[in-house]
Amino acid sequence: MSGAGSTPRPAVVVFACVHNAGRSQMAAALFNRRADPGRARAVSAGTQPAERVHPEVVAGMRELGVDLSGARPQRLTTELAQAASLLVTMGCGDACPAAPGLRRDDWPLPDPKGQPLAQVRAIRDEIERRVADLITSEGWSAPLG
Repeated sequence: MSGAGSTPRPAVVVFACVHNAGRSQMAAALFNRRADPGRARAVSAGTQPAERVHPEVVAGMRELGVDLSGARPQRLTTELAQAASLLVTMGCGDACPAAPGLRRDDWPLPDPKGQPLAQVRAIRDEIERRVADLITSEGWSAPLG
C-alpha cells in the first residue's frame, strides 16, 4: 500500500467532572503522558468549572512529576463533547451534556477536593489504573523506546 490518503486524526477523549479541578484534570494529564499522541489525546472539562485546580490535586500530581499548577478549568460544552470519540464522566451525572451517538463511560470516583494527601493519592492511583486500562484496551499506547 502506498502512502496515499490522509493520516487519521487522533481520537479525543474528554474527561469530565463537576469543577474540572481534580479527577478530570488528573485523568487527562495521566492519559496524555501515557498515550501515543498520534493515536489519541485527552482534554478535561467541567460542568461548573472552578477558578483553579485544587491545591491538594496539584500536590498529588507533582509527586508523579506532573505539573498542574498552570492548568485552568474549562467548561464542558456540547460542542466539546460532540468532538470527542469518548466521554468519561466522573461524578457530573445528569449535568454532563448529552451527545447522541457518543461513546460514554462513567468512573464513579470520590472527589479529591479538601481530602488529605493520602486520600488524593489513592484517587490518583485509581485514575492512573483506569487510564492505563483504557489506553491498552483501545490500542492507544505510545510505542516503547
